[in-house]
Amino acid sequence: MDPTIRHVTSDELPRFVEALTTAFLDRVDAEAAAADLRTIWSLDRVLAAFDGDEVTGTFRSFPTELTVPGCARLPASGISAVTVMPAHRRKGLLTRMIAMEHAASRERQEAVELLYAAEYPIYGRFGYGPATRHATWTVYSHTARFRGDPAASVEIVRIDPASRDAIIPIFESWRRGHHGEIARLPYRWDTALGLRRGTWDGSPWKGFLALHRDADGTLDGYARYRAEEYEEHGQSWERLLVDELIGLDERAHADLWRFLVTMDLVASVKAENRSLAEPLPWLLADGRAARASDVGDGMWIRLLDVSRALEARTYERSARLVLEVIDGEAPGGRSRLDLDAGPDGATCRATDRSPDLTLDVAALSAAYLGGSRLRDATRPHGFDEHRPGAFAEADALLATVDEPFCSTFF
Repeated sequence: MDPTIRHVTSDELPRFVEALTTAFLDRVDAEAAAADLRTIWSLDRVLAAFDGDEVTGTFRSFPTELTVPGCARLPASGISAVTVMPAHRRKGLLTRMIAMEHAASRERQEAVELLYAAEYPIYGRFGYGPATRHATWTVYSHTARFRGDPAASVEIVRIDPASRDAIIPIFESWRRGHHGEIARLPYRWDTALGLRRGTWDGSPWKGFLALHRDADGTLDGYARYRAEEYEEHGQSWERLLVDELIGLDERAHADLWRFLVTMDLVASVKAENRSLAEPLPWLLADGRAARASDVGDGMWIRLLDVSRALEARTYERSARLVLEVIDGEAPGGRSRLDLDAGPDGATCRATDRSPDLTLDVAALSAAYLGGSRLRDATRPHGFDEHRPGAFAEADALLATVDEPFCSTFF
């Protein structure tokens, strides 16, 4: 008998957690984790594959909002906790769980699906494509000399509900103005600041919070960071680990970096999950004191409502194209759309006109935010150009000068 795929009940959450963490090669207190998850997860968005009473696959989504080029925001579904138990792979469980999620997401009128891929080869066949990149930035304090005036208006504050509530509007302003960013679920703020224990290891985040104010005293930036001690050449040093740094303007951004890098006892500052376009080297007299490493794919996107998504964003160039999008979930396996786009917006309507360009939905999804170039995203899937020059037009049309980035890992 085929496994059953359905929503998980509250009583089944410990078995869900056990399967999830086993597949990810981890061990946790499943009962304690499940008790915590009952308070923060919507079980109508938690799926599992059941072989009898055994959980053989896990899947969860949550509602969010994606900022697209031009700063419109699309309702989206974030996907996480996706596993299939080792003995049950290659049996179509993931395909069935994704199909159920996509159908439900369309009913909820969510235009896009978002995820971070634990393994790169899995999700392209379901229409997803890597749309953002991230990197780790390391700054060596002994050689870093900042340009300009010393950092001002930065203070370390007590972490409590008041300081949490103070930084949320800063992030909200940031994410609404930068494409690729998403909305965060409320409970994540308490977890990020150590006001609630982590679900999986049962321990709270232990770090510090620095706030930045502008010349008028208005909060316009913050940094969350931790410290770790290490020894080198018989000397004890501190390395700061930056979990998040948000500055609403260039001064706030620069002041927060300067504050962290020039802190006493600090030999280096390391910030993971930062944009590859981070301007930090340009703030330094010697830009080589800041190094990017571990560059990789970040958030993946799957366009569900292709027409709505293409209409929602703006474009830095103008073009009119008839796109034929290959998508196994579309009626007949493909859709044909007349896209008329430019800096002031776009219209995108179903059409029976002859296509200028045929391409896979995974390639279009990857290129949608403008960070991945269409000319690269089509390499795995190919494309058919029916009008000379149409592919180059589409590649240029979708690209953006500013690189998209998502600062929220999920």
